[in-house]
Amino acid sequence: LWGRVADGRETTMRTTAAVASTHLSAQTVWRALEKASFAVLGHVTPAGKPRTSGVMYAVHDRRIYMGVADDGWKAQQIATGDEVSVTVLVRLGGLLALVIPIPPATVTFRARATMHRAGTSQAEQAPGELLKRLPAATRDDMALIELVPEGDFVTYGIGVSLREFADPNDAPGRVGVT
Repeated sequence: LWGRVADGRETTMRTTAAVASTHLSAQTVWRALEKASFAVLGHVTPAGKPRTSGVMYAVHDRRIYMGVADDGWKAQQIATGDEVSVTVLVRLGGLLALVIPIPPATVTFRARATMHRAGTSQAEQAPGELLKRLPAATRDDMALIELVPEGDFVTYGIGVSLREFADPNDAPGRVGVT
């Protein structure tokens, strides 16, 4: 794409679709999602106001599961069939991150929600990986949000080296969720 920077000079930028085809696959993104455990969940309240919240999650069979308080606002405001947005921060750098600050990579996507209220058989069959991440005292009154990602994963820094991560032309990516 051709564009102009603030001083009027012409410049070129590669599209994320071109970048994605060289380094990113849905399997790579799913592996990154399986390694992480914290996400930012965004939705619209019944009053039409935007809302975001941090949640613990786990991946099972290419679905995202989140445990929330059955009497909390997420369980009250997110209904089966609602479309939500999710952003996951993925730690990078391993031991190197202890020496130099390395920001997390990101995966953002939209998903369709299914709400399983506390006491239902679906909520009681939450994936074991999710249950390990939640305090035992919260499990009895836990609603389960099941998310099925739709469309594309939009990423920054997934499937690239740390050197490529630092380059805004190499780090972005986009790939279908399947």
